[in-house]
Amino acid sequence: MQAEAELLVRREIAEQPAVVERLLTESGAAIGAVAAEVLRRRPRYVVIAARGTSDNAARYAQHLLGRMCGLPVALATPSLHTLYGAPPSYRDALVLGISQSGASPDVVSVVDAARRQGSVTVALTNDPSSPMAHAAAHTIDLCAGVEASVAATKTYTASLAAIAALAAAIAQDDAARRELDGLPSLLTAQLALAADGARAVAEEAAGWERLAVTGRGANLATAFEAALKIKELTGIAAEPYSPADFLHGPIAVVRDGFPVLAVAASGPALAGAAELLEAVRARGGRACLITDVPELAAPGEPVLTAVPAPEWLSPLVCVLPAQLLAVATAERLGHDVDAPFGLQKVTRTT
Repeated sequence: MQAEAELLVRREIAEQPAVVERLLTESGAAIGAVAAEVLRRRPRYVVIAARGTSDNAARYAQHLLGRMCGLPVALATPSLHTLYGAPPSYRDALVLGISQSGASPDVVSVVDAARRQGSVTVALTNDPSSPMAHAAAHTIDLCAGVEASVAATKTYTASLAAIAALAAAIAQDDAARRELDGLPSLLTAQLALAADGARAVAEEAAGWERLAVTGRGANLATAFEAALKIKELTGIAAEPYSPADFLHGPIAVVRDGFPVLAVAASGPALAGAAELLEAVRARGGRACLITDVPELAAPGEPVLTAVPAPEWLSPLVCVLPAQLLAVATAERLGHDVDAPFGLQKVTRTT
């Protein structure tokens, strides 16, 4: 059982550089078509419908489309469509559905309603024949191939890459497009760097019962995705926060070695991460870092080193050590990594 688990999820984690390279090549025309319509119609805001891991990709889109394109971004409330029969107006909106399967009925309902209202609608999915793809005017294929392991890994990074490429195209940012071209090489380097480190940190992580995971700016999405993967694969209660939110109240849980996994990439959010780490140490907590600035760590603190990357793309790099840590910890705990309890491949929430 365990050998099979390693074959599936570890193989799919290793495929991520190739998947991102394929997406940037094969879905480039679709991404360009979406950007062209956005630039022509000039939507005033964005609404994103997603579930689970895709909802964490939506957080990255919320940051990036606001930062690079000046568009305010809201996360959809699908229950207004499916439970309450009160769909809101999406007039003048760009509406994105993000779903690896494209089969979640409530996500489909948002995209379908928005298209009927005349909005610009886009499906980001690994199945271009899915109901969500049929509901949207545009489809961006994630090009990830079959994801056999139940926990999403390569479809998550593919979603982030599609979002990054879309933001760069809408912003007409040639420098950003060139940085995207280097992304597969960065992911390859990160996988090589993180594999042994994740196994070492997993020896400690297997003793965790609960923890906080923090990240801000572009990497708020990474904190949410890292916490989700740890919960799904290990059963450890991991809760995500931005450092700003954690310092204002929830830090009260930190004492007696309470673990805090901090995602801290170079850039505007780094100072806040450093402030958080000092507060965690002052209260007797145990910091663990995913960072491209390893000197942030105090002596003896576990570090998963991230390769330096353009800050806006750092979530694609920083999530890889988090994936490997979740897998390695689950393996140490003896869990079935490819079919964890309670996790289903397709979210069919209505």
